[in-house]
Parts: sequence; C-alpha cells; structure tokens
Amino acid sequence: MMTGVLNLPRSAWMTEDLVLLEEQARRFLAAEFVPHLEEWHEKHSYPRDVWTKAGKAGLLCASIPEEYGGAGGSFAHEAVIDREYSLAGFDTFGAPLHSGIVAPYILHYGTEEQKRRWLPKLATGELVGAIAMSEPGTGSDLQAVRTTAKKSGNGYVLNGSKTFITNGQHANLIIVVAKTDASLGAKGVSLMVVETAEAAGFRRGRKLKKLGMDSADTSELFFEDVALPAESLLGTEEGQGFYQLMWELPQERLIVSAHAVAMIERALALTVDYVKQRQAFGRKILEFQNTQFVLAECKSEATVAKVFLDHCIERHVKGELDTVTASMAKYWLTDLLGKIIDRCLQLFGGYGYMDEYPISRLYRDARVLRIYAGTNEIMKLLIARSL
Repeated sequence: MMTGVLNLPRSAWMTEDLVLLEEQARRFLAAEFVPHLEEWHEKHSYPRDVWTKAGKAGLLCASIPEEYGGAGGSFAHEAVIDREYSLAGFDTFGAPLHSGIVAPYILHYGTEEQKRRWLPKLATGELVGAIAMSEPGTGSDLQAVRTTAKKSGNGYVLNGSKTFITNGQHANLIIVVAKTDASLGAKGVSLMVVETAEAAGFRRGRKLKKLGMDSADTSELFFEDVALPAESLLGTEEGQGFYQLMWELPQERLIVSAHAVAMIERALALTVDYVKQRQAFGRKILEFQNTQFVLAECKSEATVAKVFLDHCIERHVKGELDTVTASMAKYWLTDLLGKIIDRCLQLFGGYGYMDEYPISRLYRDARVLRIYAGTNEIMKLLIARSL
C-alpha cells in the first residue's frame, strides 16, 4: 500500500472515529489480504473465507444499524473502508456492493422480519450478497428485463437468466430484478430475494473471463422454475422494484466514484515512487521536465477530483445528494481515472505493460468503471435532462 505520498486534501468529513476506522482497516488489510493478492491474481479468484474475515474485522455493513448486526455508522464509514480496499490493491473484492448496495436495499425496503433474518448474516459474511440486474441483451435498460416471478399458490416461481453479476460465484443471497407483471412495464418490476441454499432450480454459470478485475467472481446466473415463498418479495408490495432501484442508484454511483478516486491515488503513488527510483540516460525519470509536468497535471486533477468526491459524500451523508450530481461524479471521475492511469503507465515505459507491475493491472481494472452502475453515456443523458 502506498498512501499519503500525494498529500491530497484531507476530507473535511473525516471525524476522529473515521480516522480510527481508516487505521484499523489499513492494518487489517496489510496483515490479512495484501500478502495474498499476487496468489489470488494468478489464480483469478480469492477464497470464500475472505468474507468471514472481513466480517469479523468489522469491515462489512458498517452503515447498517447495530440492532441488525451492523456497526451503526453512516455512508462515510463505508467510504473509508472502500477506499482502503482500493489503496491496498484489492479492487476485485465485492464488499462495497455487498455492504453499500445489497444490504441497504434490505434495510430500506425489507420488512422487519426480512431485516432481522438477513442483515446480521450479511454483516458477518455468513451471507454474501449480490444484486442481479443485467441480462443478456438488456444492459442498462432495467425496464426491459425478461426474468419473471409469477404468482404460484402462496409464493412465486422465478425464471430467467442474469449476466455480469458481481459476487456471482460466492453469493448465497441474491436480490433479483424480475417482472411480477409483464404487462405493466416499469410498474411491473419487483425485487425478489433468493437464498441460494434453499433454491432448487438455481444454477451458477461460468465465472466470466474479463479484460480486467481477474480475481473478481463476475458470473452468469440461471433461475429455472425456482420456487420462492411469498416472503422472498422484498417489502410487502409488488411493482415497487423500479422505484427502489432508482432511489438506490445514486449511492451505487457514488461508491463507483469513490473507487475511481482511490484508484487514482494508488496509481499516482505507485508512479511517483517509480520515477524517483528508475533512471534513464544517467538521470532519475522524475528529473525530466516532461515527467514533472505530467505528474503536476495529474496531481492537480486528482486534487480537484477528491474535493468534488468529498462534496458529494458530505451531501449524501446529509441525505442531499441528487441523481444528477451523483451521475456527474460517476461519469467525470471514472473518465478521469482512465486518463490519469494512461499517463502514469506511459511513465513506466515497457515495464508498465507487464502484468507483474500493478500499474498494468490498474490500467485494465479501471476500464469497467466507465461501464457498470450505468454507462457513462447513460450518466450524460441523466445530466442532460436537468438542463
């Protein structure tokens, strides 16, 4: 981990307890996860017990109330932990989605029974959460999902397939976007919660090969006549799924934005360290004016990015972050990530192209941030509607 090298502005929302959490998370990750990252990268997977270790360390569901097994914090606590995952180089771990997306759906829309049943196990890592939105042929168009949950007796029968699902190989609690009434369009969408251990007809497809995020367990999922009890419907009313999705998407996009800024920080820290040591033509690479100018630009842009992200986090913690601003953050910060990492890799020369150098992995891993949680083109459409 290479943190603090850039001396970027300290976040104004960082309270004393958040600083302690930052230090605790950093120590834990350095001791438990960082020594194994190379091995997991080579195997293109990480072990299941990573989840229970993170849960035991208090790094899962930090914003979930204590009465449901969480740490009782706010989104600021999630943001601190997510940043440490990225600074440690563990970008492929699906905990930000598990803690910051899946668990809040249950907290905000679940019945009291559902919250007490699922949230404590998500906090310990006994349950690994996923949300199954994307389907072959639908992408960002959530109104066009074909997966159906049809009434059958006192419950439902779920049929459909999903793809690009983060945590797909490990997840044993999956929120599935499905049509409970295909004739109603967006008003016919509901969220169904599937506990895979009890779901005959549920099948995991292959772990997908990707451009980056090699050890992330992104997968296909299949649901073939999966019988679900009535209480698998998230909440108490059918047809609320599209509203629930739209309400939670700003936080998902903010999580991606925070990930992007942390990856920028790590890329610049790695690059500054490299150019201070590497020599060419008898001089350290940092001594060349071109290197200084490139990194001066990158540090300036990283500072602007972090200030904007901090502004968004402060607003979100107060409940004031709107969809348009979250979309601006997601699009602009992930675009900037790609530009900065490209310039950083160039300063590594040929070594930057080698997989053994972390900057090479960062380059590949960063690309998907402009696609998931809604493509950046979708973000621009949402922003344009506010004009």
